Amino acid sequence: MPALDRFSTQASLYARYRIDYPPALYEWLLARVPGRERAWDCATGNGQVAQVLARHFARVDATDLSAAQLAQAPAHPGIIYQQAPAEHPPFPDSSFDLVTVAQALHWFDMEAFNGEVSRVLRPGGVVAEWGYGLVQVSPHLDSLLRQFHDDTLGSYWDANRWHILDAYARLPFPFAATEHARFEVERQWSADWMLNYLRTWSSAVKFQQQHGHDPVLLLADELTRHWGAEERTVRFPVFVRLGRKLAA
Repeated sequence: MPALDRFSTQASLYARYRIDYPPALYEWLLARVPGRERAWDCATGNGQVAQVLARHFARVDATDLSAAQLAQAPAHPGIIYQQAPAEHPPFPDSSFDLVTVAQALHWFDMEAFNGEVSRVLRPGGVVAEWGYGLVQVSPHLDSLLRQFHDDTLGSYWDANRWHILDAYARLPFPFAATEHARFEVERQWSADWMLNYLRTWSSAVKFQQQHGHDPVLLLADELTRHWGAEERTVRFPVFVRLGRKLAA
């Protein structure tokens, strides 16, 4: 199955307008990882997770399919960035204490990726995969955003996207000692920030490529009118699943 690259086109917008993850998520995760020698952040994008992991691990390897995304990642002496698909990482067996994937798992060939995770994790090593659902603002704005997501852009989403909506429940996870957790990201955003966030959606990019105009403009006036001039609190529900490679 060919690897899917849905974010090179909007890499600079992605780096600026996508959310990062709460400290509580990392605290929960790191308390469950026994080693601190080496971590692999798969599908690192602009390197935001890798940058956090680099505070805790002697070395972080960060890979992504997209050279454009990697070009947005800040250099760090503890991080080695490489362009590579998730299903074919350039690492030897039993290399890592931790493997992470943030908001990207649904794009992978799961059988191939799970095989590689099992290969490159050390015995007792941890794999953690997480993502986040549709943004929440207020009842009226939530309805407007869901209509844009489901109806305006519904046919432009890859089928893989729908795994996000059920928190990866249908994606295989052949690891031991599985744990699940939920967190919330809260930010203060203007209407303009929200509109630019929507432009990072893969479906919005596909719409524009097919029709030659920005689909976000179809809801911009109504969203801005109901949003108002002030910043609003936006919330993203974050889900995580974690497992271990059993010792031989």
